[in-house]
Amino acid sequence: MKKKFLVPAVLTSTLLAGSIPVSSVFAEPVNSSVVSSVQASKKWNQKASVPVFVKERFAEKFSSSTPSNALNYLEKNQDKTGIKNPDKNLKAKGSQKDELGMTHVRFNQSINGVNVEGSEITVHFNKNNEVVSVNGRVNQAIYDDAVDTTASLSNDSAQKAALTSVNAPEELTYEPTTELVVYPFEGKHYTAYKVNVNFMGNEPGNWFVFVDANTGEVIDKYNGLMHADEIKTQKGAGKGVHGDHRELHITQVKEPQSGTKFALADYSHDNLQGIFTYDSKNDGISSNDTLYIGNSAAFIGDYDRAAVDAHYNSEKVYDYYLNEHGRNSLDGEGMAIKSYVHYGNNYNNAFWNGRWMTYGDGDGEFFISLSAGLDVAAHEMTHGVISKSANLVYRDQSGALNESFADVFGALVDDSDWEMGEDIMATAAKADGVTRLRSLSNPNSVVVSNAERRAFSTNGGVYPDHMDEFYNMPTSVDGGGVHVNSSITNHAAYLIGQDIGREKLGQIYYRALTVYLTPNSNFSEARKALVQSAIDIYGEGSEEETAVHSGFDAVGIY
Repeated sequence: MKKKFLVPAVLTSTLLAGSIPVSSVFAEPVNSSVVSSVQASKKWNQKASVPVFVKERFAEKFSSSTPSNALNYLEKNQDKTGIKNPDKNLKAKGSQKDELGMTHVRFNQSINGVNVEGSEITVHFNKNNEVVSVNGRVNQAIYDDAVDTTASLSNDSAQKAALTSVNAPEELTYEPTTELVVYPFEGKHYTAYKVNVNFMGNEPGNWFVFVDANTGEVIDKYNGLMHADEIKTQKGAGKGVHGDHRELHITQVKEPQSGTKFALADYSHDNLQGIFTYDSKNDGISSNDTLYIGNSAAFIGDYDRAAVDAHYNSEKVYDYYLNEHGRNSLDGEGMAIKSYVHYGNNYNNAFWNGRWMTYGDGDGEFFISLSAGLDVAAHEMTHGVISKSANLVYRDQSGALNESFADVFGALVDDSDWEMGEDIMATAAKADGVTRLRSLSNPNSVVVSNAERRAFSTNGGVYPDHMDEFYNMPTSVDGGGVHVNSSITNHAAYLIGQDIGREKLGQIYYRALTVYLTPNSNFSEARKALVQSAIDIYGEGSEEETAVHSGFDAVGIY
């Protein structure tokens, strides 16, 4: 009997075997028993995260574009911004000058020097040192609350509570990181430790856990998983998953017992730490992962193919960000780009784990090796760019924007079409009519594969292309719809691209991501950020600005 792929089969056995259901491809948060039930019933104080967008018609000029002058502006304009006592309640985060000559000064809202989670403000100066706009989010409720920012709990105790709450295995990817924050949650302001716990294994996680800094109780949590003596880089070659010939940058390594070998390690790019591809060996044991090594400079074996495509595609994505946006690697500062292939057993997923990309081999029925897709690589690597820029929180509308920006840049790097995942579908899936995962051009043409998600649909269970079809989900389901509702803003991007072309679309989206968006930005704020980015680059009243307005109007984001 012909296998149907619209709805994955019973998941228990596949999860035990170490694979994630098909519908969770591209870094979906894990919906397992460790997800607290409180997430499904959160009650947010709306004043705890108020969007700010001030655009000055008559810009105020300063002697220089410095954090102190940005604070001076905010002090004088508290009524406009809604930010009280900025000299007391804001802490400078950094300053960035862009290619247009504009300077962007970022601040964290803080209480007694402790950052308020999710509250960031950016002041934008033009090249004449005039403040032209301010945007971000501010917590207005906190002005009325007396928040005690002292912590009686130790860092170690907070980490232990976080590890227990997510059922973390003994082997972690890196030591948990801990930051003391003020965390607005369910109408209260907690002084909490924000603990980041990262691990691989059968159910990989990049968890952010908020632990009460005095009681040790877990307040909230979410999974942000999105996944020699002489070095001589030389040209090599390989065969990809689909049989394509790939030119590669590789490195000779000398091993004491076996002589000269060749590693998928690329040191050929100036000011980049390198591009590396690792072999996870399908065994689920992270400590066994090794740099991918071959006996010759030609990687043409069947087992090599996934590694060849991961290595090749990583360099293609690196080149795109460098050549189109002047960005040196995912963090803009030349960080190493790492990929892990042959992860898990019949693993139907790819993800960014907060530090590198990971690709499963697929089960051969729904997916082939996920590293075969250039758009998949671009999607996962863009999650890295996002985490080093806007750092969009991975749930609800901000999480949907995180997924959407990853999809948009996936379609810009792999510019053959406006589909996602068309190169990783297995023969049986394609025979059943499932030829791609998502479509930016026609979201309604793709059925949402997961029945739990479809239960929240108003459009017959297909991906939405308008806010009228928005899936209202609790965060316990797909992080509040991050993989589903992202298709609304995806479609807006497609429509904009049809009017002005891919190159200009990329310039506008990159600027919005790196200059204007903040961690809790929603769809409406994304529209404002993209409109302002179009104005910055192409001018007020330009066809590019008009195209952004038109694209978002068409999908019901006003």
